[in-house]
Amino acid sequence: MAAGAELTPSEYIQHHLTSFIKPVGDGPFWAINVDSLMVSILLGVVGIGFIWWVVRGATSGVPNRRQALVELLIDFVDEQAKGIFTAGDRHRFVAPLALTVFVWVILMNAMDFLPADLVGLGTHHISEHGFRYVPTADVNTTFGLSISVLILTIVFAISAKGFGGWLHELFFAPFGSHPLLIPANFLFQMVEYISKTLSHSLRLFGNMYAGEILFLLLWLWAANSSLQSDYGVGWLATVVLGLGWAIFHILIVVLQAYIFMMLTIVYVSMAHEHH
Repeated sequence: MAAGAELTPSEYIQHHLTSFIKPVGDGPFWAINVDSLMVSILLGVVGIGFIWWVVRGATSGVPNRRQALVELLIDFVDEQAKGIFTAGDRHRFVAPLALTVFVWVILMNAMDFLPADLVGLGTHHISEHGFRYVPTADVNTTFGLSISVLILTIVFAISAKGFGGWLHELFFAPFGSHPLLIPANFLFQMVEYISKTLSHSLRLFGNMYAGEILFLLLWLWAANSSLQSDYGVGWLATVVLGLGWAIFHILIVVLQAYIFMMLTIVYVSMAHEHH
């Protein structure tokens, strides 16, 4: 389906914000967002493949630009992990996890820079009812990432404290071990787990989803103004605003990936703390 000529502005935005869904069971809950899943896997392979390619050809001499970029990225992520995770050897899992999350989320966020019309020319062959090509603008993707971090924190907590120690903390912290306080302790722990998972996912989703809508609105303004006799005023204003928002959005793309990575390290580090 081509862009704006066949669709109203609201239909155009809805088309680009609708996922390509395949049901796998009864009801709308049991479904797979094929577009988000496909793009996420593709970007994961691209990110890991690029770093593997650079590291495979790395030399001990003067590095080329690609090697220097990857070395700078690895050193940056390692420094962040070093400052937060002090419960063990960060190089075994935490620092590689942080690097993977950072690169993957940046690539998924950066898909927002692709023009919606050009992407639509290719994706309409896959799904005419919508194709979401920015995975982090899909709340299912961000929840999948945050739930994965939640599972990792539980695994790390059990590994550091033992299953009995984790259960003891779940029912007897932070208010004490009196039997009457067990419900309050458990409720507090559940609120902490749920709130961290919700904030971890919704922060990333909200910023990327809002950015996607603003980009679509700006380009629609330009498209509509070019068809009207307003002497290109709307088109010129859109170019200026779009350029300014694009520059600002570059910072958002990197910043949100950085925040998601840092929170991942913080939550894994907190799982090793004894209460």
